[in-house]
Amino acid sequence: MRHRTVADLMTPDAVTVQRGTPFKEIARLLDEYGITAVPVVEADGRPVGVVSEADLLHSRLSENSPTTAEGLMSAPALCARPEWTAVEAARVMERRRVKRLPVVDGAGRLIGVISRSDLLQLFLRRDRAIHEEILEDILTRTLGLSPAALTVEVSDGAVTLSGTVPTPDAIPVIVRLCQGVDGVVTVIDRLTAPGRTEP
Repeated sequence: MRHRTVADLMTPDAVTVQRGTPFKEIARLLDEYGITAVPVVEADGRPVGVVSEADLLHSRLSENSPTTAEGLMSAPALCARPEWTAVEAARVMERRRVKRLPVVDGAGRLIGVISRSDLLQLFLRRDRAIHEEILEDILTRTLGLSPAALTVEVSDGAVTLSGTVPTPDAIPVIVRLCQGVDGVVTVIDRLTAPGRTEP
């Protein structure tokens, strides 16, 4: 079972600006590319901050409005790493209330941008692919269970598990592993086991 990473989902050709990029040019880039924020990078490609739509709007409300990216940006830049899972990136975005993260390599240089819309691609994964991963990778290969004893149904990312497993202790493990599969929205547990009351 392999989770897709930030490197798999990010946009590699990121739109960037420099410290001296003027306000109107930043606004034009956001509009032209349909994005909500843009990384501010040094000449060596290292992000030093991010200018978002909110930063632009906030600056218009202040008395001494900054006119370049350096004065407008939120700094330091909150960055993601390419090896992060989509879940890790989503948690950072949620915790810090941002919609996009610059992605940097081991040297701290910008290699892409990951956005909320990129992460949503996970949930567009086909039901058949989810079904195969759960049945073959999790239940058969990882847990060594007989696929004949279990039924896996997937509809729009909702997974329904039914059938009998050897022990009640196995059920929460199975459910947790299925919840971690890319594209799964929810898991409905209808599994039975010797000595387990109805779920």
